[in-house]
Order: sequence, then structure tokens, then C-alpha cells
Amino acid sequence: MSTHTANNPRIIRSDAPPRATARDWAGLGVLALALLLLAVDATVLDLAVPAISADLAPTTPQLLWIIDVYSFVLAGLLVMMGNLGDRIGRRRLLLIGAAGFGVASVMAAWAVSPEMLIGARVLQGVAGATLMPATLGLIRSMFLDPRQRTIAISVWSAMAGGGAAAGPLLGGWLLEHYWWGSVFLVNLPVMLVLIALGPFLVPESRDPNPGRFDLPSAGLSMLALVPMVYAIKESAAHGLSPRLAVIGAIGVVAGVVFVRRQRVLADPMLDLKLFALPRFRTAVITNLLAVFALAGVLFFGSQYLQLVLGHSPMEAGLLELPGLAASVFASLGAAWLVQRLRPGAVLGGSLALAAVGSGLLLLLGPEPAGSTTPFVLGFLLIGAGVGAALTVSSDLVVSSAPVERAGAAAAVSETAYETGIALGVAILGSVVMAIFRNGLDLTHVPGDQVGVASESLGAATGFAQRLPEPVSGAFLTSVHEAFVSGVHFAAVGTASILLIAAVVAFRLRAARP
Repeated sequence: MSTHTANNPRIIRSDAPPRATARDWAGLGVLALALLLLAVDATVLDLAVPAISADLAPTTPQLLWIIDVYSFVLAGLLVMMGNLGDRIGRRRLLLIGAAGFGVASVMAAWAVSPEMLIGARVLQGVAGATLMPATLGLIRSMFLDPRQRTIAISVWSAMAGGGAAAGPLLGGWLLEHYWWGSVFLVNLPVMLVLIALGPFLVPESRDPNPGRFDLPSAGLSMLALVPMVYAIKESAAHGLSPRLAVIGAIGVVAGVVFVRRQRVLADPMLDLKLFALPRFRTAVITNLLAVFALAGVLFFGSQYLQLVLGHSPMEAGLLELPGLAASVFASLGAAWLVQRLRPGAVLGGSLALAAVGSGLLLLLGPEPAGSTTPFVLGFLLIGAGVGAALTVSSDLVVSSAPVERAGAAAAVSETAYETGIALGVAILGSVVMAIFRNGLDLTHVPGDQVGVASESLGAATGFAQRLPEPVSGAFLTSVHEAFVSGVHFAAVGTASILLIAAVVAFRLRAARP
């Protein structure tokens, strides 16, 4: 290459990666639809719970399984499905998953018993696990030009935020006009479009030398992730018990065995050498921590808006909408930023912005008629920071890994995402509730009612309404103050974690891929 060519950025290098075609960008639209659907499906069900309870009369454990089993199965299968896609073809796995998701959605919509609905949700989790790593892995193989790939991943990331924002609003509209099964049937048109256009617009890609598929590793990955996610979520909801501790320990032991097995296999399901790459390792960690912050704030923020400030569920959703919308726009804006700044600087700045947003939650007050401005502004900064961070971290994950291992690398990123959600709800939720229970003034609560009065913010609020005045007012004030104290403590912890992650991300400026 001549000196003139090397110093002139307008000259196209002969060894430059090929640029994406119009067909590739159309294919990205198809992949984005799949991710949008998965994001919507993760949040749309929450509003349908009262209608499902009235129609199918599930027990409390059954209702919890209806809501949570989807994420349990999804988290447990991501690594295995990402590896399977590298072997049999990512497009093939995507189309199989789309068909399976459609069938499972039909089963869920017309479920006639809680058991049938739980089974349908399990199938949705299995199908969803095939879709998530396949979409990101296909983007890695379709967009070889780094700048175009960053833009494509920003669209992919924006769909996740857009789906999360659209879920409650779409669910509310459907439930006002149709029966609860409609929240599942909305999946069918998208799945049909994906199945019809996918073979024409999305090219097939796979690892040309995948090696042997290791069934014991597949089993161990499930045995590690499912029990740990289950124990974390249940501990957040009901407190840690010996049974949950044992279940979590089983997951930890299985995880240790899984890691050791990957170290000795010639063809590992999870290539641990990827974690030796600074960009890959940092991207996975920051991905998990960013989602950790967003999920935790959504968990206690929704309760604060409804049970402390007194807003309806729809009003609370609208107050959260600016933050979720900021996540979408920041995801798209991150693609522009990384073309002008180093990825580590953009990632670190995004995490620092989210940390500032978490710090603003210290301004939340316990007064029922208090201002919503601190929450809306704080959550807006958190949403913007997390949205940009997810784009950059996902881009770093797939660009750091070899193209033939794109599916497995994407599965690691998605597993970090799901784990971050579980940990955010569990850890931050547990911190808030522990401080809440310790801060309650139970002076006028009968001894046999202490457990009921301190079980949760909702239970304490309902208990206060049954007490006579002025005891009722005093106890309710104690409830609000104790909960807000927990939120303040969690906000400090979240801001600290995000700042530490930002420092780690800034160090990537000098790191090699």
C-alpha cells in the first residue's frame, strides 16, 4: 500500500471489510422485530395478572411460575442455544425458534388451566433462548464493517428498550378491548413476518469447524443458571430460606463443574479464552452491571410511584416512559458517539451518567403528595446511560470474538443481560426491603400481626388502612419513611457500582482488542 493511500482516509483500502448491502439492512429489520417481540413479551404479562387470576384461579405459587418461568428457562438455555446455533446455523435456529414461539403463544392464549399456561410459558422460554443469541450472532456475521456493525447493534439494542417501554402500554390497551389471551396473540403477526422473510433477507452463518456438541456441558449450563436465577428471584420476593440456599448452592456447584469441564474440552461449549480478551471481559461485566441498575430501579421505582406517591399503574408507567424512551434514543446515539470517541470513553461516560441518575434518587421524599421530578429526571439519566452502555458493550462483545464463535459470544452477552436483571431485582430489592423492615415503627402493631404488617410495602400499606386513626396515619408515615430510606441506600449502592464500572470501562481506551 502506498504512503498516499495509507494517509488518505478517502482512499478505500483493498483489504477493508465488505460493507453491508440493502438486503443486509432489510434483514436487520427482520432481526429487530424478533428482539422487539421478546422485549415486549417480557413485560406485557404483568398487567394481565389480575385477569388471569380471575379466569384460571391459579394458586399463589402457580401465579409466580406463570410470571417467572419464562425468564428461568430463557436464562438457563442461552449458552446452550448460542452454541447450537454456531453448529447447525444461526438462521435455521432463529426460524425454528420463531415457529416454536408462535405455537407456544397460541397455547398460552387459549390455556384452560394454570398448568397449561405454565407449560406454554416454558415453551416460550425455550423458543426465546434460540432467538436472542441468534439475532446478535447473525448481526456479527452480516455486518463486517465495524462502523456499520455498531449502527446495527445500536438498532438491536434500541429494540430491547423500545419493547420494554411498549409492553405495559400495549398490554393495557389490549386488556381494555380484548381478553387476557390477546397479550400472547400479538406475537403471531411478528413471528409470521419473521418466518416468511427470514429465509430471503437473512443469510445463513455457522462455525465451519464446530467440533463435537457436548451434552454434559449443556446439562451443566442449565443446572447452573436455572437454580441460581430461581434462588435469587425467590429470595428477593420472600427472603432467603434454607431451601433457597440449597437450590442456589446446587447452581453454584454446577457452575464450577461446568467451568472446569470447559477448560479441558477440545471443543468447549463456552470458550473461556474469550474472557482473556480485555474488551470482551470488560464488556460482559459492564453489560451485567448496567442492566443490574436499570432492573433494580424499575423494581423499587414502580412501588414508590404507586404505593408512596399514590399514582395508578398506568400513571406510573407513563412516568417511567421518559426514562425508557431515553434508553432507546441513547442506544441509537451511541453508534454516532463511538465513531468519534473511543468505545471505552463512551462506555465509561454512559455508566457515569447512569450513576448521576442513581444519585438523584436521593432526592426522593416520603410524602404521598411529593414531586415526581427527582424520579423522572433520575430515571431518565439512568435510562440514557444504560441504553448507550448496552449498545457499546454488546458491540464490544461480538467484535472481540471470532466471527465463527459469534453465537456463543452473543449467548454470553445475553446471559449477562438476564443475570443482571435477576441480580438487580434480587440484590437491590432485598436491600430495600431489609432496611424497610428494620425501619418500621411497629409500636402499635399487635405481636401476632407484625409479620403481616412488615411483609412488603403493599402489605404494610394495606395493613395501615385497616388501623384506626390516628394510629393508621402514624404507621403509614413510618411505612413511607422506611421504604424511602431503603431506596436511598440502594441508590447510593447502585451509583457506587456504576462509578466503579465506569472507571474500569475508561481503562479500555488503552487496551488492545
